[in-house]
Amino acid sequence: MSREKWYRAGLAFECTQCGNCCTGPPGYVWVSKKEIRAIAQSLGRSDDWLPKSQLRRVRFRYSLTEHRNGDCVFLERNGEDVGCSIYAVRPLQCRTWPFWTTNLTSADAWNRSNRTCPGINRGKLHDFETIEEVRTKKPQ
Repeated sequence: MSREKWYRAGLAFECTQCGNCCTGPPGYVWVSKKEIRAIAQSLGRSDDWLPKSQLRRVRFRYSLTEHRNGDCVFLERNGEDVGCSIYAVRPLQCRTWPFWTTNLTSADAWNRSNRTCPGINRGKLHDFETIEEVRTKKPQ
């Protein structure tokens, strides 16, 4: 199977904590009900749910909300410091960046992602098996 993939030798990635993956044009950060409960509990909410200011329903799914500037509602900026206020319980979509199928369709797609993510093509080399395990993870 690994012979079929262009990244069979692995890919380098090291998060630079820039926050670029948490902002940008409007989009969706999909969350499962289990993830919503975990986020709500980490925020000390007794109802195990998030308010409309943090969560929206999109057809039959849920997505975290964004501020008008495109930042995820949980992205915190304090001068030069950027971080996720729910990092320990962030959704699978966030935990699996940048090893998303859309970024791995070709070397060109991977390198295009590098335009907004300075951690791509630098740092630790992730082997093929690890990349595939992350890429194919499903939310619970």
